[in-house]
Amino acid sequence: MKTFTIAADLLREAASRRWFLALGLAITLILLVLGLALRIEVVDGALAASRLFGRTLHNPIRAADVALRPLFRAASYLIFYGGLLFGAVACADFGPSLLAPGRIEHVLSLPVRRFELILGTFLGVLVLSLLGALYGSTGLVVLFGVKTGVFTARPIVSALLASATFSALYGAMLAVSIVARSAALSAATGLALLGLGVLAGYRERVATFLEAGLSRAAFETFTLVLPRISTLADAASDIAASTPIDSGALLANLAGVCIYGLAALALGIHFFEHRDF
Repeated sequence: MKTFTIAADLLREAASRRWFLALGLAITLILLVLGLALRIEVVDGALAASRLFGRTLHNPIRAADVALRPLFRAASYLIFYGGLLFGAVACADFGPSLLAPGRIEHVLSLPVRRFELILGTFLGVLVLSLLGALYGSTGLVVLFGVKTGVFTARPIVSALLASATFSALYGAMLAVSIVARSAALSAATGLALLGLGVLAGYRERVATFLEAGLSRAAFETFTLVLPRISTLADAASDIAASTPIDSGALLANLAGVCIYGLAALALGIHFFEHRDF
């Protein structure tokens, strides 16, 4: 129960920060601009015409749900990678601020276990990322639904995948924060893991550009243990675009990402339990 109290305190702290106010305003502004600039004419369930900023877009007459698939795919990539990038930067100092001199001594004097502090911080950040992803994706679904009559929850599902993927990034970021107490190093860890995770998702393709031998074997071994972030991003975009996917492979990749995040979290808890303040 104390874990959830800590998570709630983190959400209240986030609400007072300009970073997250700016995120909410930015998402709202994008949706408003898109809603005002985009004009879509649907006749008997088919896309008849569309205009963006008053300019007519060339579209053959086709079913509205089919015509919107490329837009949902693009929006899925934007929500997925944009959310991960913003989260890696904006959430980097939650761990170091918890460990700040004076604050950590006060927190440890409370009747709360050390692992509950770290777990509560981890859960609070994940809830924060989930709220942002749901707000953006739900707003997009409502916007296109009102304009076209096509309502689909698929972009919301892709947003949930993005939030689950962030658990891997933040688990590593929090572990680094415990060791170094540096928000800059925490953010760098998240951004580096994001880039490496994108690379790991395309490891088979990238490996073909490396010379067979030690270099290729080293690359394949290194990327084998990394979360395959780009694979989940592609799956999220396929879901948003109503493209058939391999459910088994998706669940396996999702499980791998979550296990990576939990393993990093466990490592961070281990460091925290054996550290003196």
